[in-house]
Amino acid sequence: MKPYASYKPSGVAWLGDVPSHWASKRLKHIGQFRAGAGFPIEEQGQPDNSLPFFKVKDIDGSNQGGVITTADSTVSIETANRLGAKIFPKNSIVFAKVGAALLLNRFRLLGVDACVDNNMMGYMINADEAFPEFMYWAMQRINFSEIVNPGTVPSLNEPLISNLFMAIPPPDEQQAIADYLDAETARIDTLVQEKEELIGLLREARSNRISELISGDGLPGSATGNPWAPHLPEGWQLKRLKHLAQVRSGLAKGKDTGSNTTVELPYLRVANVQEGRLDLREISTMPVEVDAVERFSLMEGDVLMNEGGDYDKVGRGAVWTGEISPCLHQNHVFAVRPVQRDLSEWISAITQTQYAKFYFMNNAKQSTNLASISQASVKELPILLPPKEQRDALLEKLGGELAAFDALITHTQEEIALLKELRAATIADAVLGRVDVRSLTQKQ
Repeated sequence: MKPYASYKPSGVAWLGDVPSHWASKRLKHIGQFRAGAGFPIEEQGQPDNSLPFFKVKDIDGSNQGGVITTADSTVSIETANRLGAKIFPKNSIVFAKVGAALLLNRFRLLGVDACVDNNMMGYMINADEAFPEFMYWAMQRINFSEIVNPGTVPSLNEPLISNLFMAIPPPDEQQAIADYLDAETARIDTLVQEKEELIGLLREARSNRISELISGDGLPGSATGNPWAPHLPEGWQLKRLKHLAQVRSGLAKGKDTGSNTTVELPYLRVANVQEGRLDLREISTMPVEVDAVERFSLMEGDVLMNEGGDYDKVGRGAVWTGEISPCLHQNHVFAVRPVQRDLSEWISAITQTQYAKFYFMNNAKQSTNLASISQASVKELPILLPPKEQRDALLEKLGGELAAFDALITHTQEEIALLKELRAATIADAVLGRVDVRSLTQKQ
């Protein structure tokens, strides 16, 4: 693709130079912003009401082309009018205006008339100023983190966003850019989805291989009568975790320390404990009473296990090797301290087997999208334990095979990151006029 023949300064730093025949306009001169409305839960009704009622959760995740048409809740036109709620027309652009969701910079294009809740905002495009499809793509360039109101909870109001400038091409080019980005981002998104599915298959194969080796599948043995670990290979033992290790709860964040002397220390949370590994890229800190530091400090060889979160996080474990000292753990992360330190890697591997995952899920307390397991249930986790020599050999074999899986997963994740960067660059190049896409869309 080639650039345009000539450019001019836009006068706006983040837009830079734009094609000579394009205009630079404030968003308030292209359309109108309106905040959403709050509806009492009893007014939100059943799915057969006339108007979809979109909440922030309805715009989460990926969405091809950005068009949304259905919501989990609905309201009637009569209710909306009675409560003075704005009914946003089809082709309005909606987005979160408060909370962490705001910083995700997610925009959606309404495919139907709808209402949105009071944590969202809608943007209605003047038909004689711009095409909604183009504006949807152009607004992807907005970084809300740069314009939010300061404070504990990020928020956005109309003046902050309505005065932003956009580069606006003639109508025929707006349509060409929208058509090009619809097709090109769909192609990239398909590639991303395929690679994400590949990662899922690799992780499943990884988990299955762990189970095959660590559970002793295929080895001669006898029945245990235990529903979670029904097969016991010859020479192996079946023990409860509580007979092999101490299970220690962590420190509750936000605990009132009163006038006691405290020290600010790093701690691990659920996000830090991945399956078989630790993610230490982002470490939070908390104030801790000096007298409690030793009690909640991690020791090298502790096996960290998640108390809960999403279903796939329950019981997820990894070995602490003392990367940070001192370091604590939050109460949503258990520290399992083996009596014999050479059991750490084996216990961590056990948490990754299929039987352990089934045990955690069956014994977890579950809500809509979350689950948690009690300390008492963790202590009862059945552990298949081979003799030390056999255990060490299995761990060595497993380590080599998992390294191969992990390398493939990491490589695929890097490919996904590059594709997402390409997607963002593709959008920026088109909506800022860095490339002329008209010839491409004319050929299609």
